[in-house]
Amino acid sequence: MYQNGYQQYKMQSVNTMTHSEMLLLLYDELIKRLTRAQIALGNKDYDLFEKSVQRSREIVRYLDETLNMEYSISYELRRMYEFFLYELSRLQAGRNSAVVDELKPLVAELRDAFKEASKKTAAV
Repeated sequence: MYQNGYQQYKMQSVNTMTHSEMLLLLYDELIKRLTRAQIALGNKDYDLFEKSVQRSREIVRYLDETLNMEYSISYELRRMYEFFLYELSRLQAGRNSAVVDELKPLVAELRDAFKEASKKTAAV
């Protein structure tokens, strides 16, 4: 019973988010999954590592698939997402946590840029 109520709350929260809020949530989740993959790799928990990298790839694919290509910035974002997917493939194949060290700041910087743009848009 409790679980069902919680699931309904989560669904309602997601369904009422603005596009900006959803985008920030996805970037936060991507950073969380990258961190989880790095920790799992350090603990030699390869099952959790694989799941975390796979979820990271799904998030990046979703971000790429939902780009509005009417804006010129979308083409640059697509290239960035392609780079992220390439790096995630490298991470998965090589199990090298240095790749996460390279990726996380890029994702965080992109997230911060969207957060700032969201603030400016809301102020207008």
